[in-house]
Amino acid sequence: MRRLFRSLADTRHVRAVSTLAIVALMVVGCGNVVGVSTSKGIPTGGPSGSITISNEQGTTWSCGFNPFNAAQNYLSFGPTYEMLTFVDSLKNGATTPWLAQSYAWSTGDTTLTFKIRSGAKWTDGDPFSAQDVAYTFNLLKADPGIDLNAVWTVLTSVTVQNSNQVVFQFNKPSVPYFYYIADQTPIVPEHIWSNVGDPVTYGDTNPVGTGAYEMAACSPANIKYTANPHYWQPGVPKIETYNYPSFTSNPPANELLATGGAQWGSQFIPNIQSYYLSKSPDYHTWTPPFANYSLFFNLKDPTVSNLAVRQAVAYAINRPQVSKIAEYGYEPAANQTDVVTPTYTSWLDSSLSSQYHDYSYDPARAISILKTAGFTEKNGTFYTPSGQPLGFTIINLSGATDTIASVNVIVEELKAVGIQATLELLSQSTFVADLFDGNYQVGYYFENGGPSPYYELREILDSANSAPIGQSAASNWERYSSTATDALLNEYAATTNVATQHAIVDKLEGVMLADVPVIPVVEYVAWYQYDTADIGGWVTEKDPYAFPAAYILPDFGVVMDHLYMLKK
Repeated sequence: MRRLFRSLADTRHVRAVSTLAIVALMVVGCGNVVGVSTSKGIPTGGPSGSITISNEQGTTWSCGFNPFNAAQNYLSFGPTYEMLTFVDSLKNGATTPWLAQSYAWSTGDTTLTFKIRSGAKWTDGDPFSAQDVAYTFNLLKADPGIDLNAVWTVLTSVTVQNSNQVVFQFNKPSVPYFYYIADQTPIVPEHIWSNVGDPVTYGDTNPVGTGAYEMAACSPANIKYTANPHYWQPGVPKIETYNYPSFTSNPPANELLATGGAQWGSQFIPNIQSYYLSKSPDYHTWTPPFANYSLFFNLKDPTVSNLAVRQAVAYAINRPQVSKIAEYGYEPAANQTDVVTPTYTSWLDSSLSSQYHDYSYDPARAISILKTAGFTEKNGTFYTPSGQPLGFTIINLSGATDTIASVNVIVEELKAVGIQATLELLSQSTFVADLFDGNYQVGYYFENGGPSPYYELREILDSANSAPIGQSAASNWERYSSTATDALLNEYAATTNVATQHAIVDKLEGVMLADVPVIPVVEYVAWYQYDTADIGGWVTEKDPYAFPAAYILPDFGVVMDHLYMLKK
């Protein structure tokens, strides 16, 4: 899964990755890609020591590691399966060569060529090659159910050239898709996956990748990753073992961190100063925002497909109150444009938002909207024209105490304006399946985002990312569809002019305000706690080399590669 948290330092006014990639310079990788040095305190021998990760996911482990399954890929993409190029959204979209040594755009940004690294091996000993890369992308074409970022809506072909190059041809200029192709697609071995019957349902219980860590053992209670002794990066990995225990609720995960049983945390901790930070001078936290936690409305549902209902809900929610009560203020209140601020403040069209009164908390306006739309009020409850109480069910992950608290606040605020909402708690596997398949009315969750607001807006609004009810949608779980909005997204992908990109994002903000397909409630942050007593190499605000939360892919694996045991 994907999560993040951030206390804002004004160091991340991010431009789209397109403005970086379009330079068309070859980004050459050599030596140690991760960049682990041999300075004082860092051991120079082989991997040693162990780290335990504490991160509540609301479920025990199924021991499936399919990198194309959205319910499993955060456990394998990064540590075991790797990407072509790492894109660091915390460093202005900076790129680091990975399985590809270099890349270049040509022919008017409709051709993207990667030079593939030589000498890497799969964990079963077979050599990694450019053919594996081409095979991976053509597998996505053959089975759209695993094309989680809809890259084949813009690709026309992926072929091997000169044995060590892979050439991507696009049907139009599509530079922003570099992020999805280079950073967000795990590369799998042809000699394994060509024998897989159904890549959508494949369990992949013994994943074979090129990464620094192999999945050594898995049970419902714990995943054990061990160092890959034949990893292609010199001097990496430095840690011998990572243990990733499962937790179905936050409290035991937080207790493990606070008592020193785990060294890397990635979840919400209430009263973090007294509960965790005060326990040791070696305990630290940093929480960068990256996306929004939102109410997703199933636009195929007869109740919440009504725009007036969604608008009323937007005015009925006191976002700052949700942040304060449920998130202790750690996750700031969001806004209806979906632009995360202050991270992307330069992209926000505040004048446009003001036309809708910023969708600020206004119960009276919510009630007025419902009455104008034909709903009748009786004893504090609104009724539909057919005489049914106006209401819906909001699904949420069980065990996630902060999001449960958030939805409970929302439920009470909706009740105050006559809307009867109820909370339904689901296990992670059921929640993800119901949300992705459209088997819900309203869901409380988040999209992944990327190096500019365009990426989260694309995930929410692009009809190519969605799917019919009953089929798994990569994103756009609300099933929003608009040819005009699709055209805007396509227009953005075809330009590298920053001013034009901003103008298009302004129009997409207008879609969010006018159509209210989802309601951003609080900004989603990378929850991150870390212990420096015995371990170095952590992500810090001064060295934000990757998103630091253990559920962010593929950044999870990049962080694992950087960590090391301190010399004593």
